[in-house]
Amino acid sequence: MTGSASGTPTRAYLDHSSTSRLRPQARDAMVDALDRLGADPGRIHEEGLAARVALEQAREQVASLVGARSREVVFTSGATEAIAAAVWGGAARAIERTGSAGHQVVSAVEHSAVRRSAERAGPVTVVPVDGHGRVDPDALLAAVNDDTTMVHLQWANHEVGTVQPVAEVVAGCRQRGVLVHVDAAQAAARVEMAFTDLGADLMSVSGHKLGGPAGTGALLVRRGLRIPPLLVGGDQERARRAGLEAVAQLVGLGAACAALVEPVPGDDRPRWTVEADEAVRLSDRIRSVIASIEGTVSYGHPDLRLPHLVCVGVEGVEPQGVLLGLDRAGVAAHSGSSCASESLEPSPVLEAMGVDAHHSLRLSVGWNTTDGDIDRLAEALPEVVGGLRALTTR
Repeated sequence: MTGSASGTPTRAYLDHSSTSRLRPQARDAMVDALDRLGADPGRIHEEGLAARVALEQAREQVASLVGARSREVVFTSGATEAIAAAVWGGAARAIERTGSAGHQVVSAVEHSAVRRSAERAGPVTVVPVDGHGRVDPDALLAAVNDDTTMVHLQWANHEVGTVQPVAEVVAGCRQRGVLVHVDAAQAAARVEMAFTDLGADLMSVSGHKLGGPAGTGALLVRRGLRIPPLLVGGDQERARRAGLEAVAQLVGLGAACAALVEPVPGDDRPRWTVEADEAVRLSDRIRSVIASIEGTVSYGHPDLRLPHLVCVGVEGVEPQGVLLGLDRAGVAAHSGSSCASESLEPSPVLEAMGVDAHHSLRLSVGWNTTDGDIDRLAEALPEVVGGLRALTTR
């Protein structure tokens, strides 16, 4: 919970799947970097070299969290850019080799950043999912043909939390000689992850989803793989992404990743593991709250799911009303449908699953979520839903 000036808790933030709060370790590192590091890390003077050392340390810290080699980490402005760079790089690589961008394969529940980037690159095959939002790896691999440039599969879904069979798909793509990109924006720091051991060609990561600063992310590029850069102009990031690196922000990202792999005091496990266990406990409390309300149904896989995310259908009420009611009660939440923007479209993920795509509620916990936040939800949600249903029966 956040607090007022008097220290009284006022809000419960349960939208960490959209963006998580900045970790204090990241904030402190950024403030220090803004004070000390104001030079171009590509220069050979003392100030530039200090910036370069800090940038490479951040690269090592990110690599440590996701189980990669530091040279496989290409810094970006976020997961959206990383995804676009993967799609463009794969298509451009194919054009250089064959004269054609070829076609790409995606699951039906990929994030819009993946789907729309792939559609811009050329023909796309969309592979269906089951009622839990999970793709059949054999079906995904069966969509690969002689013209396929790349296969995309998210590590875990951003709306319902279902974990996908990434290891099977990566292995199948390697056997077929087809590039595979894994969108790990939602899964990073929440599941065991080792990019190098996985064998994927490309993997995209978001900074703000794990408590780093917004405007940061990374594209993991398998050692030995060469793809043309999306952004050109300079030789930054070993000529893999042009433009002066945002050193202070990336230092903050590195600090967040370092905090996640360090042991928690009094516990030998890394912080991300401890946080994941706590997220399971808090999410189970949310599910208990939901189960007490008639006319609700849980979405996503019952076992193969992220620890922090709960998605439910709420019969008989529009998601806008639920979100606004919760907001007035001091609870920040989200819906699978695009009801928080100018568009009022149903959720494409829930549509692909064959469930009600118009009446969903997504609640997600994070590193600073407390039992008090869940208590506030338990007080507010039944009252909000009951009040909205009463209005519809008048």
